[in-house]
Amino acid sequence: MPRQSGMSALEKEWKAIEKREQRLAKLALQGKDSAWKGKLEEKVPPKVSRALEAAFCKAFALVFEKGTGIIEKSYDSADLRQAYTRREEGVRQTMDRRSLRRVQGEARTGESRNLLLTTVEGIGLGALGIGLPDIVLFVGMLLKGIYETALRYGFSYDTPEERLWILKAMEASLTKGSGWLERNQAVDQIMAGSVVPDQEALKRQRDRTAQTFAMDMLLLKFVQGLPLVGVLGGVGNPVYYRRVLRYVALKYRKRYLFQKREELAE
Repeated sequence: MPRQSGMSALEKEWKAIEKREQRLAKLALQGKDSAWKGKLEEKVPPKVSRALEAAFCKAFALVFEKGTGIIEKSYDSADLRQAYTRREEGVRQTMDRRSLRRVQGEARTGESRNLLLTTVEGIGLGALGIGLPDIVLFVGMLLKGIYETALRYGFSYDTPEERLWILKAMEASLTKGSGWLERNQAVDQIMAGSVVPDQEALKRQRDRTAQTFAMDMLLLKFVQGLPLVGVLGGVGNPVYYRRVLRYVALKYRKRYLFQKREELAE
């Protein structure tokens, strides 16, 4: 594989990623909640609002601390790692855009399956008027999709630095307005250099991410806890799943291409 042609393919893919990221930035910077949503959220009792925020914090703590083993039973991690190894052999041999893009198609297939599962789960519990237990299941489904995406791009997800990166990426994915630029940059800074957080730093970021989800999904989860209309809240699960995974998958791909550029530059 000629070095020059490999670098050319990488640069084209890198530019494609930058264009997609610019589109996400535009959406995030222009994003704001609808006036009707704000008015309805004002009617959510403060006690309920605090309970939902606490539920998200507990869900993130529970799933991150004790849920990885359970999540891993929902997919074949060994198979995903072997598939990555096979793809990398093809990439090393050709380093063309076709080989570099192959993982995207596989990631989208996995996302479609998980979208179906989170839709069924959200609507099913919503129809029963169950909101709080759904939060744990929803966070678990999000991490399932993120972990599968990580393995497809050759990354781990169980080290402190990777857990911090995942939490920051999840937070950035739901951030609107000028704050998105800062949080997106924080995600990229970890990509460029290893940051090993202590347990306290991980906890702070975990709570920040949980609070971001709680604030953005407040109305949906409140509605989901109500009998009869709860199904409307459950429908929001796949919308948020797609939004989070779209951002996280883009960032994993950017990290992957960043590593390839570094390897060719050596």
